[in-house]
Amino acid sequence: MPLRLVNVNFKARSDTALGRFWAEALGWGLSSEGPGVTNAEPVGFDWPGPEAVCVDVVTVPDPEKVAYRVHLDLATTSTAHQAELVARLIELGATPADVGQGDVPWTVLADPEGNVFCVLEPREICRDTGPIAAIVVDCADPRSQARFWDEAIDWTLHEVTDDHARFRSAQGVGPYLEFLRNPDTKAVRTRAHLDVMPYRGDDQAAEVARLTELGATPTDIGQGDAPWRVLTDPAGQQFCVLNAPR
Repeated sequence: MPLRLVNVNFKARSDTALGRFWAEALGWGLSSEGPGVTNAEPVGFDWPGPEAVCVDVVTVPDPEKVAYRVHLDLATTSTAHQAELVARLIELGATPADVGQGDVPWTVLADPEGNVFCVLEPREICRDTGPIAAIVVDCADPRSQARFWDEAIDWTLHEVTDDHARFRSAQGVGPYLEFLRNPDTKAVRTRAHLDVMPYRGDDQAAEVARLTELGATPTDIGQGDAPWRVLTDPAGQQFCVLNAPR
């Protein structure tokens, strides 16, 4: 059975500090599954579920050596809300960022550890996503990524062009997952990656084997005997396959 997208995972110098930033930025609560890991999730949320993709922050010795191509787009409901949210995020420790975006209606910021994200202008498509409008992955070929991820996860592919591909949970709730064409995928890099999870009763090893047949590659990044499995998708983006819930 295809997997579900459950987390965006950030590597950080301080999981508690960055986790607190994202919890306050999104209006969510905090939890922890152990030392060095902070989770930001909606208050009262029964994880995992399609209504939200949560934020996990993990402390690593040298996060600057970890580079991925994933960022968050935050939703707003009006131009006034966008301005208020940007001001509040800067008060929380975000800083304006220039990634060559030029004169665009969204605002680009960096979180306290330098991870770039966007505060979108109000968009009808994002009116019911929650605070995270989209998880965005830069790639060279959105069509190719769409083919892989359409088989990898159980989300619905809503749109695919040469410039972008857009998925959302089959239940039609929560944020979008977007693959955005960027020929220079090294230009804007963050320390975030995707976490996917099998459904209860499904086997992690079987899912890893299925993903490998689809074109993913098992990857050793020094994770050792971790309960998750690290893979690289056909475009070279790393992601993790967690254990199924008990």
